[in-house]
Amino acid sequence: MAIPSDLDIARAALLKPLDDIAHELGIGEHLLEPYGESVVKIKLAAIDELADRPKAKYVVVTAITPTPLGEGKTTTTVGLGQGFRHIGKRATVAIRQPSMGPTFGIKGGAAGGGYSQVVPMEVLNLHLTGDMHAVTAAHNMLSAMIDNHLYQGNQLGLDQHNITWRRVLDVNDRALRNIVVGLGSRMDGVPRQTGFDITAASEVMATLALSSSLADLRARLGRIVVGYTSAGDPVTAEQLSGAGSMAVILRDAIKPNLLQTMENTPVLVHTGPFGNIATGNSSVVADLIGIHAGDFLITEAGFGADMGAERFFNIKCRASGLRPDAAVVVATVRALKAHSGKYKVVAGKPLPEDLLACSPDDVLAGAANLRKQIENVRLHGVSPVVAINAFPTDHPSEHDAIREVAAAAGARSAVCTHFADGGRGAAELAEAVAEAAEEPTEFRFLYDSQASLKEKIETVATRVYGADGVDYSAQASKQLATYEKAGFGTLPVCIAKTHLSISSDPSLKGAPTGWTLPVREIRASVGAGFVYPICGEMRTMPGLGTNPAAARIDLDENGEIVGLS
Repeated sequence: MAIPSDLDIARAALLKPLDDIAHELGIGEHLLEPYGESVVKIKLAAIDELADRPKAKYVVVTAITPTPLGEGKTTTTVGLGQGFRHIGKRATVAIRQPSMGPTFGIKGGAAGGGYSQVVPMEVLNLHLTGDMHAVTAAHNMLSAMIDNHLYQGNQLGLDQHNITWRRVLDVNDRALRNIVVGLGSRMDGVPRQTGFDITAASEVMATLALSSSLADLRARLGRIVVGYTSAGDPVTAEQLSGAGSMAVILRDAIKPNLLQTMENTPVLVHTGPFGNIATGNSSVVADLIGIHAGDFLITEAGFGADMGAERFFNIKCRASGLRPDAAVVVATVRALKAHSGKYKVVAGKPLPEDLLACSPDDVLAGAANLRKQIENVRLHGVSPVVAINAFPTDHPSEHDAIREVAAAAGARSAVCTHFADGGRGAAELAEAVAEAAEEPTEFRFLYDSQASLKEKIETVATRVYGADGVDYSAQASKQLATYEKAGFGTLPVCIAKTHLSISSDPSLKGAPTGWTLPVREIRASVGAGFVYPICGEMRTMPGLGTNPAAARIDLDENGEIVGLS
């Protein structure tokens, strides 16, 4: 029997009043700020009010290196949260807010799927409580302050050719990647080249995600570096007197949003940092609330374990002080077959017909990626559990092959049918995660904060990515020296590379060896609190495809949204 569309399934959900959902978390009405009928914001005072309650087991959901179609990591996160209720445990889910760029592009929304969704999915995928727009406004306020400073005489001596702060917008629009501002008369500003990134790529978004309080957010905003003088000295948002206004704009955006799943599991939805050049994780404040709100707190990290999970462990956990008890590695038959190198998967196009044929051998041929991502979790002293996200085109023998690989690597595994069966389809996974979370944990960071930036980069490159070493461009080496001199050397690193391979080359599948990580440029997100080396071309403003979702999304004759996925 065909499964209805995600939107039809979501609209059939029986929602509980959010006051009741909050009560399950131990959060009183005095800490809630309603936004319409289906979302509430939680005041930050909840962090202190819940602090004396027992801590939940902390679980991060990550994955093998995905195909361009994604492997259902959010759906698995939501399904696992629902699955715990089927084994008598209380769970809270914490995920990022979707960006409208991908929602109207190829990827679609990020509410989960099938019977493992966050609802109402239309509200979640379209604006929610306006946090994305607040980040856009705060970021562009600082951009306006920069150009006004240049116009008013440039007392700080900003080098117009070394201004690193761009503008942002929450759409996919390739035409805005590179622009010239200040054209027209003298009254229209100082002409210079700049550009737009998507809002999820904003340092303000990453800063919001890693802040632990409003005061911490204000301090971090002040540390944002917007560019450099001709002498190479950094110029900050505080020096431009822009940080205060930014904090005011973000005053409500720092409060997490409370929604629920199809089965009424509480969901904290907050912030949405880009997964390529930023942390790709939801907020610290949501986790500081959720960690005292049940038996398990389940959060999701973007892309594969070499990307979002590594940043979760080494950046987010440093900022929050929280320590994970287990990690779920989502794997699919189709992705492991793609890692065999025999098949090409293209976003927006059907899967190759041969890939759908029963072939455990193809699964095993691509299994090196799964082994390496399990190893990447274990590098941090965390117990991994492999979630085999089942698709209708899979074959039982292919699931068995994945189970064998997981067992050989010392990891538990479970086949999940949460897309079609909701929480019941993730009960086996919940049991496995509960067992793993009870094991003694020796969580550890991959590198010491006092190590040099080069040491940090090389540690991640060789131990997580499997590179032989790192090759720095002359520009990157010069920038590293500048950042060390400026006092940024104690910051963690967030390596910007492709998400389609453990290596820096998207065409290399499996777990490549015998390669060197090329670092062509280094940038500093000082407000967010990390330095990010850039390896290869990173698109921070996506473009729309030939048939974007925006062409299908509309209102019907009753004013209801159609075409949203």
